[in-house]
Amino acid sequence: MNATALRPTAATVASTEVDNRVAYLGFAFAYVFGHGAAMLSRSGAVVMPAWLPIALLATGLVAGTAFAMSASLRAQKAASEARRRAEKLVGTAWVTGFAALALAVTGLSTVFDKPELQTVLWPAGSTIVVGLIYIAEGAVRGNALHYNLGTWLALVAAAALFVPGAGFFGVLAVLGGSAYLVAAFLERRRLAA
Repeated sequence: MNATALRPTAATVASTEVDNRVAYLGFAFAYVFGHGAAMLSRSGAVVMPAWLPIALLATGLVAGTAFAMSASLRAQKAASEARRRAEKLVGTAWVTGFAALALAVTGLSTVFDKPELQTVLWPAGSTIVVGLIYIAEGAVRGNALHYNLGTWLALVAAAALFVPGAGFFGVLAVLGGSAYLVAAFLERRRLAA
């Protein structure tokens, strides 16, 4: 009598892997269309309402954030207590990071009496904070793709500060948006491995 061992399929075993594909696509939308629209508007290439780039950016950010949180919470259900604790700690970094960024942006624009600095410091600072938190999440989850995406975003956002005028938004749109698109494509392969 031969006993055959049935291997559990991916559908029957709960995974602690966070599937970021849809979240990455939401953030790609925010970068390509939100920052892209800001670049076109600020360069004078296209006349559009001032609220449109912000609305496009916010739409992608809200969608990406909702999908990222949902995927993370699903993965935590099957995780060990130590992993859940680590996820919660790295999750609070989002609040800490953006609170510190708000203080820094407000402080710099107030001290130097240049409120227009916020136009550049918020997008660059946000991308740097997101990149650094992705690095932490990638380390906690053992996810090199997430870690590398975070590294790329942090470096691109910091380097974009050297680009004057509307080109700043172009750098974020092209290099940030394409990074999210590449990550969404590579995420499928990472999850299959």
